[in-house]
Amino acid sequence: MSFSLNMDFQFETTVEKLWSALTDSRKLAKWIADNDFKPVVGHRFQFRHQPNEYWDGIVDSEVLAVEAPHRLSFSWVVGEERHTVTLTLDDLGNGKVHLRLEQTGLSNKAALAGAQYGWKAWVEKLEQVLAE
Repeated sequence: MSFSLNMDFQFETTVEKLWSALTDSRKLAKWIADNDFKPVVGHRFQFRHQPNEYWDGIVDSEVLAVEAPHRLSFSWVVGEERHTVTLTLDDLGNGKVHLRLEQTGLSNKAALAGAQYGWKAWVEKLEQVLAE
């Protein structure tokens, strides 16, 4: 059995500014983690989080889809957990942008809860990046 996480967020910004925060490696580092991301399909990259006693802090990833400025998808691999993250942007007009986050392939409810907790915290940091 596989679980999926779906989260929706709305930002007061432009679709271009939000896209940049999702695809610029330096900006991603400010709200998720250090990385070597490039918005190129097939590019393999890593998010490098602070390691702890349970985990080396590395998320191995590969860019699966880039449809600027509306859709970005990449793999998210930690140990045996293999997920797909898809970020979809919708310009609502009047300086508002909707972000739909979908993470599929979660193996259990604990992984689902952990992903939801992580993304919620990261999106709070994303809001700070957008305010810069």
